[in-house]
Amino acid sequence: MSASTEPSPTPLRYADAGVDVQAAEASISGLRMIAGRASRPEVLGGVGAFAGLFRLGGGYRDPVLVASADGVGTKLLIASALGRYEGVGQDLVNHCVNDILTAGAEPLFFLDYLATAGLPQEQRLELVAGIGAACEANGVALLGGETADMPDLYQPGDYDLAGFIVGVAERDAILDGSAIEEGDVLIALPSTGLQTNGYSLVREIFGVGKGLGAERDRELLDEHVEELGGTLGEALLAVHGSFLEVVRPLLPRLRGMAHITGGGLPGNVPRILPGGLRAQIDMASWEPAPLFAHIQRAGGIEDGEMFRTFNMGIGMVLVASPPDAAAVLEAAPGSWRCGVVERRAEGAPAVAGLPE
Repeated sequence: MSASTEPSPTPLRYADAGVDVQAAEASISGLRMIAGRASRPEVLGGVGAFAGLFRLGGGYRDPVLVASADGVGTKLLIASALGRYEGVGQDLVNHCVNDILTAGAEPLFFLDYLATAGLPQEQRLELVAGIGAACEANGVALLGGETADMPDLYQPGDYDLAGFIVGVAERDAILDGSAIEEGDVLIALPSTGLQTNGYSLVREIFGVGKGLGAERDRELLDEHVEELGGTLGEALLAVHGSFLEVVRPLLPRLRGMAHITGGGLPGNVPRILPGGLRAQIDMASWEPAPLFAHIQRAGGIEDGEMFRTFNMGIGMVLVASPPDAAAVLEAAPGSWRCGVVERRAEGAPAVAGLPE
């Protein structure tokens, strides 16, 4: 027998390879409790089966299922540095809810995927507790999920998080931007900080998660910053808010909606505009939160790069006809008119008014 196939002097277990099945099974009761609180009457069965079951039921004339999948990105590294995990679970759900909301969909159920190596069970439960809390707040069923232990693919304590959401909309009520016309009003809903985008650039600027040591990362993130009114870590971990409660009653008055995620205003608003139209943004209509100025100054970032990377204080852009705009502005707390839809000349940018 060759050396490579010599038997181990002591019997090996799966846990010796970095996968502790017994510890994971011990957490299932906690996961069941979380999912039980984040449920809906249409859910059939419970957590633990090979597949989740959801009864669509009646009440729809011509239902269309609307789905999306996303992650939290390297905001996870900020959370890990501070030992705070519940917020990123909420980020994940709210981001996905907002994505399907742009189509006018009512969210139905959510599934999560957690991949890790050596993340303690307590922290895994904290992540899922955040997911469950956000599902409950949005009226979404936490239908199931998957936790994958993958030693060697991830370093000890590393993890990644992804979410999958399904909602429903009546076919004739879907918002796809096709009804947007010249002269329509652009209405901004305020963001809560960076939401879930731009964190790789932020970490490059401040050196977080760049091998300078966990203690140094925590000290930097825990330092009070006067202009932020708190610590840098608190500002960076502000939860990506859900716009469902505000926008749901406004849907009949809207012609389109853009969730301002990666790519900022110039990368997301054009996704809903019909050909031949562009968005004229009025930069004088708002002042971005101090966090954006702090990041820009620390990194020496040009204005155009800021707007291409960050949401700059706008979490969602709603498009309404001029007659409907006043009602939308009145019904959406903190909203403001941030621009207008114009005719787009050939070769002109799809978004005007922003720094290049």
